[in-house]
Amino acid sequence: MRILTATILAAALALPAHARTPSDIPEVVERLLVVGMADELREQCGDVSARVVRAIGYLRETAQVALDAGFTRAEVEAYVDDDAEKERLRGIAHRLLLDLGVQEGDEASYCAVARGQIEGGTAVGRLLR
Repeated sequence: MRILTATILAAALALPAHARTPSDIPEVVERLLVVGMADELREQCGDVSARVVRAIGYLRETAQVALDAGFTRAEVEAYVDDDAEKERLRGIAHRLLLDLGVQEGDEASYCAVARGQIEGGTAVGRLLR
């Protein structure tokens, strides 16, 4: 039994440790997806614009969630600056918008979803006007 335990421990130590990032906090990811969805709707629908001050506050609150979870400001900034993570989150946000009814290249569908989010008072809608 000791040999098995020692073998398992040695194998575990040989594996690279998973570096904890703010993406391990579901609330951070959810909040960033909200921002990503609002941003894509704003970019694709000329009838809506961003509530910039509200969005900045929302992003500051999101950073605070990560800081409260024990991440340093440098770790939060590194996460926010990670291009691969940005693309991953953009892809997820885009798929969520597709599920809500947007059709690529169809501005009217983006506007319809944006208006629905605004009228529904969703987190995405609160970042748009």
